[in-house]
Amino acid sequence: MNKPSVLITGASYGVGQQAAYVFGKQGYQVAITATKLSNLETTKQHLQELGVEALCCELNLRSQESITQIIEKVTTHFGGLDVLVNNAGENIRKLAVDVTLEDWDGLMTTNLTGTFFMSQAFGKYLIERQLPGSIIQVASVHGLVGAKERSTYGISKAAILHMTKMLAIEWADHQIRVNAVAPGRLETDSPSRATTGSNPEYMAAMLKKIPLHRLATAEEVAQAIYYLASPAASAITGQTIVLDGGMVVA
Repeated sequence: MNKPSVLITGASYGVGQQAAYVFGKQGYQVAITATKLSNLETTKQHLQELGVEALCCELNLRSQESITQIIEKVTTHFGGLDVLVNNAGENIRKLAVDVTLEDWDGLMTTNLTGTFFMSQAFGKYLIERQLPGSIIQVASVHGLVGAKERSTYGISKAAILHMTKMLAIEWADHQIRVNAVAPGRLETDSPSRATTGSNPEYMAAMLKKIPLHRLATAEEVAQAIYYLASPAASAITGQTIVLDGGMVVA
């Protein structure tokens, strides 16, 4: 019997990278993607240290051909695919009045269109073979609440949260579960956090807005993703786990 398998997009750092480690430790075959293979070296090396042989792939979420090819490549390599984690995405910080059509189209094509068609390609694969499966979308609290300079990003994540509900209902008869996680402010090695994390005043102001007065970690988000994919969550679909230290409900 084959080991279960997972495909995680955007696994070069942060939540995607930690998700690869969590699934690998749980005995999954792991496929990871980035826009460039070289970006996956650190993730690949650590997976190998864990005894997990990762399938590393380039993926362009703005290309329908690339999306189709990645599902074919992973399912052929592993002999199947059980879980899709749609983590890859882009972010821009701009006031709404300054957002250009190029900004909008680029971010929406990657974050929203790419996520939908990745889900569609995986859904087709499962439905054609009458297989169950699980999809976890990585959204954001910016899809739930308003914030300055995050309009385009937040709109894309809000759409992903609603997409999660729509696909969950449509594919429930096929035993395909679709859920999401919505992280708040994270303690990660992302380029943006490297800048803000070194600014004491910015961090103090951020933590003041979080009832638990701490950032969530990428590993905590990864553990929530794994839970949603696991048998323990087999009755859960169309739902979103919010990991924000209480920001949304404050």
